[in-house]
Amino acid sequence: MSEVAAYESSPTRTSFGWGLHHVQLAIPKGGEDDCRNFYVGVLGLTEVQKPPVLAARGGLWVRADNLEIHLGAEEGFRPQRKAHPGILVGDLDALARRVENFGLTVEWDENFPGMRRFYLWDNNGNRLEFLSPEGSELVQALR
Repeated sequence: MSEVAAYESSPTRTSFGWGLHHVQLAIPKGGEDDCRNFYVGVLGLTEVQKPPVLAARGGLWVRADNLEIHLGAEEGFRPQRKAHPGILVGDLDALARRVENFGLTVEWDENFPGMRRFYLWDNNGNRLEFLSPEGSELVQALR
């Protein structure tokens, strides 16, 4: 039987050295330009050149700071309405203002104690969560 750690406890340290390189989201085939408009234009991420063997499959890679998102072109695409990446943001209010300046609506959610967060749906209907710990040194470190 496994133990369940309280959320407030320190992360478990293992010999594996876990980390997250990227998160992948699906997009419709041929949707790269619309995704560039959203992820690069609205969110301000930078497009990353994919290796040629992977570029042939379509899709788009973007990154900024310590975040990398791979957008993979998929036949029969269906947006993820519940599954989502939780993206840490150093200045959550500035991001919300930027997104709203592009005419998009953020959905604030105060149900995560110790975190400020909002949801946003990308240009394909995929759910994205942006969050920042309240009163944490992490907020300053992310800036």
